[in-house]
This record gives sequence, C-alpha cells and structure tokens, in this order.
Amino acid sequence: MYYVQYAHARICSVLTAWGGNSAQLASADLGPLTSPQAQALMLLLAKYPDMLSAAAQDFAPHDVTFYLRELAACYHSYYDAERILVDEEPVRLARLALVAATAQVLHNGLAVLGVSAPRKM
Repeated sequence: MYYVQYAHARICSVLTAWGGNSAQLASADLGPLTSPQAQALMLLLAKYPDMLSAAAQDFAPHDVTFYLRELAACYHSYYDAERILVDEEPVRLARLALVAATAQVLHNGLAVLGVSAPRKM
C-alpha cells in the first residue's frame, strides 16, 4: 500500500505546487488529454465504480488493492511521460483535473480499505 500512498502524496505535491483553486478544475476542458498515457489513466479511472461494486458483491477486498496498485502505476507512468505544470493554461488545467481525479479515486479506494491517504511522505 506504500506505493499507492506515495502516488497520492505525489499528486498532492503537484496540486500544492500549482497553488490554484481546485474548484476551477471541475470545469476544465479535458480535450487536450490526448497522449496514450493520459488516455490510459482516464480509462482506468472510469473502471473504478464497476470494480468497487464487483469487489463488494464478491466480498473481494483484494480486488480494490489490485486496482489501486494498477492505478498508482498508471499515474506514475503518466507523470513520467508528461509535465503537468506547463505554461499553456488549458493544457495545465486539463492535466491538473486528471491528476486531481486520480488523487480522489486513490483516496476513496484507500478509505474503503481502512488505509490512510497521506498528503505528504
């Protein structure tokens, strides 16, 4: 779980470095997110509700653990492939919205498992 917690803390660090209003990200245009890494991350995020429902129905908390590890790995690949805090505002906001959504899913998934989601490590 350390790997997943680290991904969450890394995202929080990016959002802190940005220093903007996170409410602004809710209306960000995600159109600039065209890279394969961004697409993979968005597709994986979209699987969270179904994965969580299936894990609950099957009494399979390990499925949540596997999903969170995969999501953390996908985020790290995205982070390594693209700069998030770029000068072009529409691209920056789209990327920040994506990583903020990732942080939220990591936080929620860790909470389901009773594990903390630290903002710093």
